[in-house]
Amino acid sequence: MNPPIVIKRRERDAVLQSLQAGLVPKQGLHLIQVGRKAEVSALLQDLDRICDGGASFRIVVGRFGSGKSFLLNLVRNLAFQKKLVVVQADFSMERRLYATGGEARALYSELMRNMATKAQPDGGALPSVVSSWVSQVQHTVMGAGGASTDVELRIVEDLRDLQNHIGGFEFAEVVRSFYRGYVEKSDVLQAAALRWLRGEYTTKTDARMELGVRRIVDDDSVYDSLKLIAEFVRKAGFGGLLVNLDEMVVLSHRLPNSRARQANYEALLTVLNDSFQGNSRGLGFIFAGTDECVEDKRRGLFSYEALRSRLAENPIARQQGLVDLSGPILRLQPLTPEDLFVLLKNIASVHANGDPTKILVPDEGIVATLRAANERLGAEYFRTPRDVVRSFIGLLNLLEQNPGKTWQELLGAEVFQKPEGPTSVEEEFANGAAPATDNVDDDLAAFKP
Repeated sequence: MNPPIVIKRRERDAVLQSLQAGLVPKQGLHLIQVGRKAEVSALLQDLDRICDGGASFRIVVGRFGSGKSFLLNLVRNLAFQKKLVVVQADFSMERRLYATGGEARALYSELMRNMATKAQPDGGALPSVVSSWVSQVQHTVMGAGGASTDVELRIVEDLRDLQNHIGGFEFAEVVRSFYRGYVEKSDVLQAAALRWLRGEYTTKTDARMELGVRRIVDDDSVYDSLKLIAEFVRKAGFGGLLVNLDEMVVLSHRLPNSRARQANYEALLTVLNDSFQGNSRGLGFIFAGTDECVEDKRRGLFSYEALRSRLAENPIARQQGLVDLSGPILRLQPLTPEDLFVLLKNIASVHANGDPTKILVPDEGIVATLRAANERLGAEYFRTPRDVVRSFIGLLNLLEQNPGKTWQELLGAEVFQKPEGPTSVEEEFANGAAPATDNVDDDLAAFKP
């Protein structure tokens, strides 16, 4: 029998509670990760490209519940290991790539609030990133006998190359104000500087009065501001900036009219072109969406001809039934029954705090669980493991709370039930069921764990 592994109570609870709610845990992903080796390898190459000063662009495509958000969070954790800064947000009606009513700026603000590093993986890392770089400059200047005024001049000088970007001059002045606030012990001035960096000023008048700058982050400068941040974090000693954006279906199926969609698609095209042509440095984007939000020729990305031509998949690979992971679109293949078996086994181990002697559902129980899920939910649900996982955790919780019950008895009850309504914005727009997979019973019968 395998020896117990150490699982922190915080990680255990985060994993189980998130999965049962249909969410992706931000902690403990390594405890349950299975499959996706090829996809992760492809994204790791993107992270290396960012660290080398290049750019990357990916769209992760899959059905609702197929693991897109899980993959984004997994790559997020891998990015920390490569010393990248990660910003992450979901698209919504109030947060999108292009708008004229502050929605694009709101997306930028959400990204900045969620800025994360290895030292601060839960977000809110912007103040520490700025403070770290400013402290380095201060240490260098004052170590050579300089004064605080010399530090301010050095800050502006070191950020001079950012003036090639829109808003670069104002960016340098705001960082300078942040340092001045530190020297003068002015929390108000430092807060104003961070407010500007987070894109929270709504009028130029307020920014001019509080910081002396005439430009703010607005709807038209969101992408340019992200390029600025990418350059700055590299100066601060990080490898670059990774931007994760989920729920792309909002752009394709939630926007009220075609003009709004086209404007957002044009903004997306700009990001794609810059990434492919090398016009941005140390900056990577990973978007996540369903097949429909990409392939729908009436509302999806393919409705915009320029995007469709650039996102087209390798025709030879498609004809030969092969997968080409070098293109901008990364399609998630369904997990195999073997992968699902290992996934549920890992979840049972997490539920037991890593102690094999306390696992409530043995291997044969997991096989029976997958067979029951296939019978009651339908084979298509093996393409989207979210509901199987949620039901399995419910089974484990029932066994824990009712010691007199056995997994055989509970599997005889209606443990696995189809959800009664849409569980996410993506599911709301899913167009019917996917083709059934191969017979799961036969796969499991042949599989010897």
